[in-house]
Amino acid sequence: MNYKFMRKFSFKELNMFIVDLGSPSNMSYYWNFGSLLGLMMGIQLITGLFLTFHYVANVSVAFDSVIHIMRDVNSGWLLRYSHINGASFFFIFIYIHIGRGIYYLSFKKKYVWMSGVMILLVLMMVAFMGYILPWGQMSFWGATVITNLISSIPVWGETIVYWVWGGFSVSNATLNRFFSFHFIFPFLIIFLIFLHLIFLHAAGSGNPLGLVGAYDKIYFYPYFVVKDLLGFCLFILCFMLVVCFSPLMLVDSENFIMANSLITPIHIQPEWYYLFSYAILRSVPNKLGGVIALLLSILVLGILILCESKHNSLKYYPFMDFIYFMFILNTGLLMWVGANQVEYPFYTCGQIMTFFFFFFFFLYIYFLNFWDSLLI
Repeated sequence: MNYKFMRKFSFKELNMFIVDLGSPSNMSYYWNFGSLLGLMMGIQLITGLFLTFHYVANVSVAFDSVIHIMRDVNSGWLLRYSHINGASFFFIFIYIHIGRGIYYLSFKKKYVWMSGVMILLVLMMVAFMGYILPWGQMSFWGATVITNLISSIPVWGETIVYWVWGGFSVSNATLNRFFSFHFIFPFLIIFLIFLHLIFLHAAGSGNPLGLVGAYDKIYFYPYFVVKDLLGFCLFILCFMLVVCFSPLMLVDSENFIMANSLITPIHIQPEWYYLFSYAILRSVPNKLGGVIALLLSILVLGILILCESKHNSLKYYPFMDFIYFMFILNTGLLMWVGANQVEYPFYTCGQIMTFFFFFFFFLYIYFLNFWDSLLI
């Protein structure tokens, strides 16, 4: 009897969660990126699982195992290219998703926003660990440079670095640790996504006009399910075009060379989706200060929950609307600076853009609160 009750309760909750969920009738395609991120998570999990069947986490054969996947495994090239480009699409979607959230003040739903920030933080760690696994030149030296940053932590820094390395340098133990974490952490991401969805459905979705209330809502199914399916179809088309015709356009050529600790690449840089944080890291002369700035470039998103606004869209704040798009441009330029060497004028430009990057969040909170106080 209890089993039947629990089954009925589960189906009822699932129905309310997906089918009969009340959603604002005017949600635009900017709200599609949440579901697209769910699709990307599924693609990454499936392709990653099949890649683990053939990948060997050992420094002597890791690079060769990747070649084996590409040349000998049936559809191995498709699995690997889908996984590589899936990571890029994942970050494209999550950055658009965050950008939409900042523009439409989604951070006012505090638990939804903070769970999203945690997802981004863990996702960046998982992607970094995955970048090390092919054991190419950029993988090895990227791991060496980034993990070395931990040594700037007072007292315990070097001890933590040695534990991460599993020795006194990046070695086989490091690769094994990163492979294990890269496999396990996605389950933490799934848990955080589940919490994110629970908080979202409890707080309700926003809308382009920033209206608040339940007087203009429609069922999620079929209206927004069809809308999401259209987004899925367009994405799959673009995704397969990239995978089949230009799968390596964002891959550093140095990573096609097997890792060699005796030869340092001329310019060490991370994947494109880390470049804005990397530029911020390099713009601070002090090592510990750079590490703090690097972490704050992600965690600063959480400070937006301090903003108390009467409206739910920057359309009602023309000045901040303009500054917001300047911030988007500034972040893009930071990526460009991060892809260049630390020299004039890139170093100076990086410092100026880093200042504006953090100042934007202060200005955002201050201006919205100040403007609303004038309207009282």
